[in-house]
Amino acid sequence: MIIDKKIVQYVANLARIDLGEKELGKFAHQLNDIIGFIDALAQADTERATPAGHIPTKQNALRGDELRGSLKPDEALRNAPSPEGTFFGVPKIIE
Repeated sequence: MIIDKKIVQYVANLARIDLGEKELGKFAHQLNDIIGFIDALAQADTERATPAGHIPTKQNALRGDELRGSLKPDEALRNAPSPEGTFFGVPKIIE
């Protein structure tokens, strides 16, 4: 398949993109290069190639769930820039 300026213009119109004449030629050329590369890959002999990927043998190392106490309010607010009582003070964003 050969991509020409007419096809690029059609797709650009569908995407609501305005392209100049120079850009149409540039994109048509780039898309033809991409399609040529894909065609070259499709013709490669992969009959004797071994897969590059593998199935991992290890499981994710996850810690077990265990019940622990939470922080006390004064510990949680120790480094807060503007604590307000037992709460975090934040700037007002809604007027």
